[in-house]
Amino acid sequence: MKANRKLVAAAAGVLLAPVLVLVNPAGIASAHGYVNSPASRQAQCAQGTVSCGDIKYEPQSVEGPKGLTSCNGGNAQFAELNDNNKGWNAAPVGTTVTFTWTFTARHSTASYDYYIGSEKVASIPGNNQQPPETVSHQVDLSGHTGRQTVLAVWNIADTANAFYSCIDLQVG
Repeated sequence: MKANRKLVAAAAGVLLAPVLVLVNPAGIASAHGYVNSPASRQAQCAQGTVSCGDIKYEPQSVEGPKGLTSCNGGNAQFAELNDNNKGWNAAPVGTTVTFTWTFTARHSTASYDYYIGSEKVASIPGNNQQPPETVSHQVDLSGHTGRQTVLAVWNIADTANAFYSCIDLQVG
């Protein structure tokens, strides 16, 4: 009889696991990485600085195919990251900015690219190495002043995907 109870419990667990994952999408984030300093849009959501939807639970999950130019990485679930009128705080910075990435799952890295509009302002090689838990890059924004949105892209070496973070700055 004990064996039957264990078998029934195991079967129930197998059947319920996928349902529980769908009920709690915040729990399924496979976790990856985002810019936390200066606070990216998803970091502002996670910190409660700006009112947001699901991204507040998984700021590290803005993943999409390489080559996109949107703050949400093409992920409709995080479309609010593309809304420039949402009230994002712009961090006051000089012309040289240090961007710090936080990783919750560290993939081998092809490169880190930084854009203002369609202009690539920096590309830092990842040498196909796995990064530590945090990585910082100094990026020169000379030639750009005023309010700017930087798109930071973490290009993964061993998949066709990248992770996206938009950071609002007041460059002066």
